[in-house]
Amino acid sequence: MEESSSAVAGDQRDESTGQEVTMRERDMDQKSTSPEAEVEARGLDGSESRPLLNKSDILKAVEVVERDSLAIADSFSSLFASLRMALSEVTSGSVDHMRCFGDAAGRLQESALDAATKGNRYINSCLRLNEEMKGTDALASQLKILRRNVDALDTAVNKLLRPS
Repeated sequence: MEESSSAVAGDQRDESTGQEVTMRERDMDQKSTSPEAEVEARGLDGSESRPLLNKSDILKAVEVVERDSLAIADSFSSLFASLRMALSEVTSGSVDHMRCFGDAAGRLQESALDAATKGNRYINSCLRLNEEMKGTDALASQLKILRRNVDALDTAVNKLLRPS
């Protein structure tokens, strides 16, 4: 639709340009022979001025300008329609990208929150284990003492049970 209207507008412009050239040639070719026209055609200093146009030439020129104006208006209308369409497509694409970005950012936030929660649990478990390990040093020393006592008791029992 856009191409056909611009093609018609181009044809109209070509016709109007041709008509303008033809009208200018006619204006230059037509020299008025009446004395009043000759006086009007000359300036006050006697130099030649531009010949005056008659009503039909003026109407034709107005028609040409009118047709050209319509062609230009159609061309602008077509241009703005295609610009509107392109802007709509770009805006639609931008909206889609923003939604996608929002979804990705939301998922990333959830993943980061989940990772931070798991990291905190791990750190707390390590701290608890560290506290429990502090208590194992005292327990280990108590176990060493208990082992010595058990060994001493075992040695004493063995001495009593074995007659030498």
